[in-house]
Amino acid sequence: MKDFDPARLKRLLAIFFLALAIPTGFLIWQTYSQLKWEAFHQYRGMAEELTSRIDANLTERVNTAEARSFADYAFLVVSGDPSANFVQRSPLSELPVTRDLPGVIGYFQVGTEGEFSTPLLPQSHSEPASFGIDAVEYAQRLQLSRQIQEILGDNQLVQRSTAGLSEGRSILPASPAASYEADESQVGAKQDKAYSQAIFDRLGSEQKDGDEQFPEERVDELKLNPALQKKSEVAEKRRQQGQAGELSAAPVPARTRRKEQAAVPESESAGTVAAANEPVANLAPSADLHISTFESEIDPMEFSLLGSGHFVLFRKVWRDGQRYIQGMLIGQESFLQQAFGQQFQDTGLAAMSKLTVAYQGEVLHTYGGGSEPDYTGSSRALSGTLLYRNRLSAPLNSLELIYSINNLPPGPGATVLAWVTLVLAIVFAGGFYTVYRLGLSQIRLARQQQDFVSAVSHELKTPLTSIRMYGEMLREGWADPAKQQQYYEYIHDESERLTRLISNVLQLAKISRNEPQYDLKPVTVGELMSRIESKIAGQVQGAGFQLVFETDPGAGNANINIDEDCFSQIVINLIDNAIKFSRDAATKRIEIASRIGKGNTVVISVRDFGPGVPRDQMKRIFQLFYRSESELTRETVGTGIGLAIVHQLSQAMGGKVDVINKQPGAEFRVVFPVAAPPGMGSLD
Repeated sequence: MKDFDPARLKRLLAIFFLALAIPTGFLIWQTYSQLKWEAFHQYRGMAEELTSRIDANLTERVNTAEARSFADYAFLVVSGDPSANFVQRSPLSELPVTRDLPGVIGYFQVGTEGEFSTPLLPQSHSEPASFGIDAVEYAQRLQLSRQIQEILGDNQLVQRSTAGLSEGRSILPASPAASYEADESQVGAKQDKAYSQAIFDRLGSEQKDGDEQFPEERVDELKLNPALQKKSEVAEKRRQQGQAGELSAAPVPARTRRKEQAAVPESESAGTVAAANEPVANLAPSADLHISTFESEIDPMEFSLLGSGHFVLFRKVWRDGQRYIQGMLIGQESFLQQAFGQQFQDTGLAAMSKLTVAYQGEVLHTYGGGSEPDYTGSSRALSGTLLYRNRLSAPLNSLELIYSINNLPPGPGATVLAWVTLVLAIVFAGGFYTVYRLGLSQIRLARQQQDFVSAVSHELKTPLTSIRMYGEMLREGWADPAKQQQYYEYIHDESERLTRLISNVLQLAKISRNEPQYDLKPVTVGELMSRIESKIAGQVQGAGFQLVFETDPGAGNANINIDEDCFSQIVINLIDNAIKFSRDAATKRIEIASRIGKGNTVVISVRDFGPGVPRDQMKRIFQLFYRSESELTRETVGTGIGLAIVHQLSQAMGGKVDVINKQPGAEFRVVFPVAAPPGMGSLD
């Protein structure tokens, strides 16, 4: 570590961190992407299943409508054998209206010349009461019939005539009842002499004039994510290829023209007429009722959106060389909500996606997920990832369902992955921070060791040089007899200094190898202070300091378990430190005191009257090799191991050391627990 500095260590650790973090992050990202794609496929399967269910339901309803007979679009139908003259109301004449599809407003039939009729009303010159229809119900039927005719007329699909509802129309019968009177001028508008059934052939191929309610947005304007849209299309192609065998084994039947035999009553003025839900066995024959039987050809149903915003589901029927149009008028909002909106909002897709219903590429409506209200689609609001899109089966194949992701929720694995990522991030950050701090400490330790070697070399060289110089002077007889004693004292002091240094180094070596062995014995504090005084008196006095001992009576008789040699080394190191840093103090005095402390302890303190210890260094001075001065600028001698040895020896003997600043000077306190006297048990 001697060749390292903090900046280089930081760079190397950063490179190492990136070398681990980048591939780990890439693997986590790949795993997250895979989990996200799996969640995408899961919800896409839900969207596909919902679309199939909606399509199957609507197809079944359309098949029901296609299976209806030509005669069902009249008010009365023949039940059973035509020769028996049994008739009953058509199932399409019920009020409320029978709904083959959601949102049906009513059923209609258009003749060759555009004449309008509906199974809601009996033929002209019929008494409604004879069919069990009272005045209130008749008014409701008439109002609904007018509504259907007006909508179809506004879209130019029927003939508008002031004569009322033609063939199959209902002119209010003459009756004294005021509730049966109506103004026939409200039934139709001006007659359109240019009417042609060809208008039905053009439905769906062009947009009609009038109250157009087509939205301005188109499907290709939706901001769908192109990347996942392409993936979705690829997945759809693979799914279709995988199901190719199944599809070929069960082909969808072709929708072709069919023929049927139909029977209709020619007169409704006589005979018994039953309600639509009355059993055939209860019907009675009518002598005046004539049944007409014929063959008709019926085309499959067609679906289109009118310029007024209504849907129309209709078919073309040929009878006796004439073409009739039969079908139903459907409200757009009600149809979309019941057929798509309700089913979509009842699924888990509603919380994470939006459903867009489009007609021939035009956005009709968008249902938002979650608690968001439904709203008309907008190219600005509809931005997301395409989840699934598909068209419905014919004849509703002009309708397309588009699912776009609003907020794709994470799967169960994503939660685990997020926690794993968080744990790895904490481990990586914490681990590299710890390594960085450890590296810094090792760099500091290496530098301190270098400083220690320099300090030890200096501390060894200085006393050895002095001893050699004074020894040579004494050997050669260069010293005056008056100074010889002084030289002997120099040699003695330097040898003592050298002994203390070597003792500290040896003690440090033992501690570093975890080989220290201590002989702990109970000793009274008073006896201990007397022995210490004899060892340090010469050192203190030789340095020109006054040594003062203060021992409380209670502390002098207290026993502490210590190793006397180690304790002596502690005190000697503290004395040496006090002399070293208070050499230039105004008061050259060192005080050694002992007293009883808190918690049944003995406190032994060493105080000097020097500059004290800076507050930011009070904890660091007990670290190994720590010196408050640089080796190049320091003015005091020392190796930086004295106080560290004091700290470690105190802990090894069950004590602790601390320092506080006085005014002036600093006081080092060594605290030991009180021990029982020899031959007695431990004190509680």
